Amino acid sequence: MKIYKLIIVLPLLLISLNSSAQKGPGRERIKTLKVAFLTERLDLSSKEAQQFWPIYNEHEDVMETIKRDERAQIRERGFDINSLSDEEASALLAEFLKIKKRKEFAEQKFLTQMQSVISDKKIILLIKAEEDFKRRLLQQMRNRRN
Repeated sequence: MKIYKLIIVLPLLLISLNSSAQKGPGRERIKTLKVAFLTERLDLSSKEAQQFWPIYNEHEDVMETIKRDERAQIRERGFDINSLSDEEASALLAEFLKIKKRKEFAEQKFLTQMQSVISDKKIILLIKAEEDFKRRLLQQMRNRRN
């Protein structure tokens, strides 16, 4: 059974590596590790994997765009919080709220799409696996610094 999953996951990995090649080798390696981690944790059937990965990759792209917009808002302003006027602070807060709403909408859309592909239990496993992956990644980064 494991060999069949490998046969399905390998082409998906290659596609995702190809699409993320422009993002640099560090991000590419992290994405590859994340795909392998999620694949192992979710134990997707071949049918589930074929439907899951395109939706998941699209969601990751949308979230990356939103995060990039959020970072651009902060860098673009290049502000000192203490020097913000009340009007500027209100405008900045309004922008952050818009970004938060975009994130929330994207998450809701993603989870709704996933419900037609995998079970609710696997969706919960996905959420937990993503958190576990982030935790492991941060731990490894801390360990390398020390």
